[in-house]
Amino acid sequence: MRSISKFSRVSRKVRHLAIGLIMTGMTVHAMAQSIVMSSTTSTEQSGLFGYLLPEFKKATGIDIKVVALGTGQALDMARRGDADVVFVHDQPAEEKFVAEGFGLKRFPVMYNDFVVVGPQADPANAKGNDIVTALKKISSSNAAFVSRGDKSGTHAAELRFWSQAALADKKGSGYKECGCGMGPALNIGASTGAYVLTDRGTWLNFKNRADLKVLVEGDAKLFNQYGVMVVNPAKHAHVKQADAQKFVDWIVSANGQAAIAAYKIGGESVFFPNAGK
Repeated sequence: MRSISKFSRVSRKVRHLAIGLIMTGMTVHAMAQSIVMSSTTSTEQSGLFGYLLPEFKKATGIDIKVVALGTGQALDMARRGDADVVFVHDQPAEEKFVAEGFGLKRFPVMYNDFVVVGPQADPANAKGNDIVTALKKISSSNAAFVSRGDKSGTHAAELRFWSQAALADKKGSGYKECGCGMGPALNIGASTGAYVLTDRGTWLNFKNRADLKVLVEGDAKLFNQYGVMVVNPAKHAHVKQADAQKFVDWIVSANGQAAIAAYKIGGESVFFPNAGK
């Protein structure tokens, strides 16, 4: 009887050990099936990721944790090895990131456009389809203008436009930097009656518009391209290259591109897929 009882105790221990090992294996597998993406506030605040990432998980079983920052900060996060994949919208900065060896390859994914929103009364008379002319009017009238001032893709584009208007150092006394994301910048613009450069996706999803409306749109310069890159594991060995590459492969595939095209706000398309173009 003692031997049977002893055998029973050993069997229970073996079963418990086996269950523990299985649970540990499941935990390790679950951890392996997630990646970190550093991306822009515009892709998150437009609502795109809330729609897109569940579709990716359905296809692959991989979870993605998104850290939404300005593009410059998102790229710096990846440079430190704190992300597995980067999804941003400043092509010159992205190409530099790859050239420095931090990214494996840049893939174009989708585009939308920038617009300038401002008070309906349009005190600077900025309305039109020419961003350079609009900024000249905003500057000369010293109208309130809220800049993100955060080294984001939107901020980089805005500075480019001021330079094209030959006003890099003459933006007017109404120009203020908030050092904040797109949503907070729009909130400041809405509460103060200021002009703001925004991506259209975030604007479409923005609810607190107050007196703001789109005043400048349709200029080819306002084109806003997004790209995706896997972080180079040669720089950071812990990068989950295989799972990150699965996201890149999916987002540029026919299914991923169709998912981007399907996302709409109020029946209006927000992003337009253009992988491989």
